Amino acid sequence: MPRGVFNWKFRDVDKFLKSHGFHLHHSKGGHYFYYGHSQNELRMVCVPFHGSKSIGLKTMKGIISQSGLSKEEWLK
Repeated sequence: MPRGVFNWKFRDVDKFLKSHGFHLHHSKGGHYFYYGHSQNELRMVCVPFHGSKSIGLKTMKGIISQSGLSKEEWLK
């Protein structure tokens, strides 16, 4: 599993979001859109797919903020 906010790959984010109640809604090009409830709100999270490359730090921080889940949950 990834360490901190570094070294997250698409498959890691996909598995994490699905385990927290998010579902793949659609994809467009190299981006996958997940919908789920967090903090009593419907949230949409956009996750880029670039093969087995790691997701960049700023992009990962954006994914964490879009999900509405705490950073601590992501880093467990």
